[in-house]
Amino acid sequence: FFYRGYEVHKLLDLSHRELMKLMHARVRRRFQRGHVPNNLMRRLRKAKRDAARSGDKPKVIKTHLRNMVIIPEMVGSVIGVHNGKEFTQVEIKPDMIGHYLGEFAISYKPVKHGRPGVG
Repeated sequence: FFYRGYEVHKLLDLSHRELMKLMHARVRRRFQRGHVPNNLMRRLRKAKRDAARSGDKPKVIKTHLRNMVIIPEMVGSVIGVHNGKEFTQVEIKPDMIGHYLGEFAISYKPVKHGRPGVG
């Protein structure tokens, strides 16, 4: 998978400033203003580190941060994104980079159209 012409392992090697040049304007503005949840990133790093030792998938990290932008460092993590009622498990894949966590945890129940009512 390529993100704006870069493979995922090359994206991990980029500095924070170079990575932000590849993101769209809304994400750049957000990171410039310091709206980065470091607590979530720290928990994701720890889960990936523990999983590497045991050889399993990382444990699920639950969060309400639906507006968190997916960055290359998060690829391979499993995140429980709150949809207003419960936590939806989302496994971060390379093609999710640049999107928001909330895009992958639908917050409403799709309408199932049945028969029309009588009257």
